[in-house]
Amino acid sequence: MLKPLGVIMDLIAAINPKKDTTLALLLAAQQRNWPVVYMEIKDLFLINDRPYAHMRSIEVKDDQESWFAFGKETIAPLSNLSVILMRKDPPVDMHYIYATQLLDKAQQQGVFVVNHPQSLRDCNEKLFTLNFPQCCPPSLVTTHIKTAKEFLLEHQDIIAKPLDGMGGSSVFRIHANDPNCNVILETLTTHNRSFMMVQRYIPEVLAGDKRIIMINGEPIPYGLARIAPAGETRANLAVGGTGKVVKLTERDRWICQQIGSTLREKGLLFVGIDVIGDYLTEINITSPTGVREIDAETQLNISAQFIDAIFPNA
Repeated sequence: MLKPLGVIMDLIAAINPKKDTTLALLLAAQQRNWPVVYMEIKDLFLINDRPYAHMRSIEVKDDQESWFAFGKETIAPLSNLSVILMRKDPPVDMHYIYATQLLDKAQQQGVFVVNHPQSLRDCNEKLFTLNFPQCCPPSLVTTHIKTAKEFLLEHQDIIAKPLDGMGGSSVFRIHANDPNCNVILETLTTHNRSFMMVQRYIPEVLAGDKRIIMINGEPIPYGLARIAPAGETRANLAVGGTGKVVKLTERDRWICQQIGSTLREKGLLFVGIDVIGDYLTEINITSPTGVREIDAETQLNISAQFIDAIFPNA
């Protein structure tokens, strides 16, 4: 009998079922008659070197009103599971880090963890892009306001963002001579104490900030171009952007080719990269989204492709 698939995620009652990628993945697993159990980070614990969890069996439905039902709750070792999907949203704080260390133990005991726990710790979703400088716009990571202002003077129009944000949170566009420049940089760096990323502004963002899903280092042939509302710099759906499904360009495919082997080497099986114009801007590895929107407008079934990729490890 197939050992259960476990998922670690945020509160499932609070998701938007129409758009939630984790729900789509669980539906695809369930269609294979794969038993599924649900966990949150707070449910994990360790006895000596053996990781356990409070687990609840779960049945999911593609229903906007009632999309899940819990079954029996048990306490069991994580080694009772075949696969664990780590789908907890950022921030990657110390609680998240501790959880990945418990998942290291589960992996050592034969459980297939997606994505790889060490890579979830090692690969910051913004910093990781700079391993591929040939794909990125001019970029700076710094705690120093003075250094950031010199970068602004050189490029005249920049984007500044924290290293631990998601969904467009605390992303600022700064022009040369912007009267708010100092306060923005003071806030992002906590007065020269916290790292931020600064990049040259890419005007092609007006045509969309494209989310590309990659499974085992290979791209899905369509992406989700997220287009900012009028008067807004950020295109994220979480801040009101609209999505348009588009076919990948040759440049998109080239970027995917540049990073694909590294994703495979690091055990990053399910990834969502962000591309603006010709440039890679983020590599999302914690809980990338966009599957539901792409599937809704194409004949693809991305979740089924993902289950195909992990099934041999079950």
